[in-house]
Amino acid sequence: MVRYAREVLREWDSQVTILAPRRHLRGIAGHVWEQLALPALARSRLQPRQQGVLWSPANMGPLAISRQVLTIHDLSPLDHPEWFAPAFALWYRQVLPILARRVRRVLTPSGFSRGRIIQRLNLPAEKISVVPPGVDPALFHPADSAVVRARYGLAETYLLFVGSLEPRKNLPALLSAWERVGPRFSAVELVIVGGRSPVFRRALPRQGKTLLPAHVRFLGAVPDSDLPALYSGAAAVVLPSLYEGFGLPVIEAMACGTPVISSRMGALAETAAEAAILVDPVDSEALARAIEQILRDDGLRAELRERGIERAAYFAWRETAGRIWTLLQAEAENDG
Repeated sequence: MVRYAREVLREWDSQVTILAPRRHLRGIAGHVWEQLALPALARSRLQPRQQGVLWSPANMGPLAISRQVLTIHDLSPLDHPEWFAPAFALWYRQVLPILARRVRRVLTPSGFSRGRIIQRLNLPAEKISVVPPGVDPALFHPADSAVVRARYGLAETYLLFVGSLEPRKNLPALLSAWERVGPRFSAVELVIVGGRSPVFRRALPRQGKTLLPAHVRFLGAVPDSDLPALYSGAAAVVLPSLYEGFGLPVIEAMACGTPVISSRMGALAETAAEAAILVDPVDSEALARAIEQILRDDGLRAELRERGIERAAYFAWRETAGRIWTLLQAEAENDG
């Protein structure tokens, strides 16, 4: 969500007024600022522009402002509260349905998320617009991985997972699949990139690190500037998520010319289309077979690279920003 907001705002340049706290706020402090300080700030900064509208890009916004367009990336806190800290899930369950009904328009990145919003929040279909995110070709393109691979001490051949370390990413299934297939590829590493937020429950049991299969590396969060080379150097990117509203790493990997093994659940089949190997993420044996297939089949990897680059070309931040801007202008000019 941070990248989504940052990339869209970059495309808009100086055409908007950004309302944000003076320092980064977490947890309750952030919610208090959003619900109490932000409405006052919006009134003081935006009232002279009588046709202004507030865009809230990250699943939540102030209840006091109805002249608002809200991006809901997915409904995972409502559909699967067990994946989140209890207070976080409770806040979303209580506030998001009310907010979604109050705002002028809801944006969401996929048809899957649109369907869940219609069903779960009982919103009219015409209130919800699907606007997929994009990928920056200036950053995400095939790149030499040697320097970054040396920096992290990675094997010459590795599989890559990129994503936050949270339960829906389904890391236990990925590790189980790697435990099955990894011994047949002793020179290959499984590399896991991503950090953990306190809003999520643990992705792995506390003792998980002591029970890891061989040749698994956790790099933690890495700078965005390292991601293109990490993607490009991977034999494949594997995203076995149980639930995604879009799945941005799929498109980023494809833009870098990297074959993708993806879950078919949530929005991922919609995002990847015909450009990835799609598997049932609950079936670790199927995931292991897909990993073995992609490691052994040079022709398949070449075919998926070509399909992936073509698929990624459909997603551009300029297009995303332009479509959001058009929708915001329409709501700003609507006196209803």
